[in-house]
Amino acid sequence: MEEVFIKKVRAAATAGWWTLLIAYCILLIQWFAYLLIIPGQPAAMLCLWGEGITWSQIRDIWLWGMVMYKLGVGMMLFVVIWLTLWARQLAKK
Repeated sequence: MEEVFIKKVRAAATAGWWTLLIAYCILLIQWFAYLLIIPGQPAAMLCLWGEGITWSQIRDIWLWGMVMYKLGVGMMLFVVIWLTLWARQLAKK
């Protein structure tokens, strides 16, 4: 029973590390999109966001979205580190 639990904790830690890798790849893609879109300020973006929105508002919303995303990924990082350390301690016993 204990071996099965150790394997499940280790599998959860591994899945967490893969999820973090994918999350940071998404963050990197989003950052490149920000670097391409914001300086160019295409008119299509204003149409997508709707009437009455300015580039200043788009920039603020985008940056706040990035901050919230990074905070979520950061919290997930702590959980994954804890799972990894816990799996290592369980394997020692």
